[in-house]
Amino acid sequence: MVAHLAVTPSTDAPEQVDLPLLTYCDDATGERTELTANQLGDWAARTAGLLRDGCGLGPGSRVAVLLPPHWRTAAVLLGAWSVGMAVSFRPRATAGLPVLEPGGERPYDAVFVTPERLDDWLEDVPDGVHRYLVGTGPGLLADVPVGWLDWSAEVLRHPAAPPDYAAVHPAAPATPDGTSYAAWGRLAKEVAAQLDLRPGDRLLVDAAEHEQPVKWLLAPLAAGASVVICANPDPTRSAARISTDHITRTL
Repeated sequence: MVAHLAVTPSTDAPEQVDLPLLTYCDDATGERTELTANQLGDWAARTAGLLRDGCGLGPGSRVAVLLPPHWRTAAVLLGAWSVGMAVSFRPRATAGLPVLEPGGERPYDAVFVTPERLDDWLEDVPDGVHRYLVGTGPGLLADVPVGWLDWSAEVLRHPAAPPDYAAVHPAAPATPDGTSYAAWGRLAKEVAAQLDLRPGDRLLVDAAEHEQPVKWLLAPLAAGASVVICANPDPTRSAARISTDHITRTL
């Protein structure tokens, strides 16, 4: 998918270029993180380095991602896809439901999950050779169980520069079900068209309502739009947020 989606907002809308590519805010905690295209690219490159150099993985490796809409989730997904891995994204809405995928009987090469979902008895967190906890709050995790690593700490061991790697082939599988990078790229463009996203748009996303990254990440990137992800949105702040964050579309 990364090979087929623009990572920076289109210059067709110069009034938007100084705005961050991805903003994450949590009205319950007051957290706010803003990332430019270069900054998000740095985190994705660190994740790619973690997977390739730290874990010894590469094209065709299977990665399971059990994370909510978040800037760290974007970094994990883009990092894994940039080195040709097949990513199984599992929304929380599927908790307790079996996920049948080719090769599902063997461990994933890497698993990324939040501490909350790891501890949720409804979740069937898949086994993985390399296992990472990804927090959704600022800073490092206070408690990491044996057998797991804190992504926030481990990813910083790798440079922000993208590792040397071969270009991802459009026909290569981007997900374990065999759907190709080219097919996901086409779907992202179709979703962007359905949402009427255009270059320079700012899309506001309710994190609890739209977990699938094709909507909150891939479609905006395909359209040259930027994203504001809001967790626990406070309705009393909605009008102010639309104004201060220059929102043009909501999801």
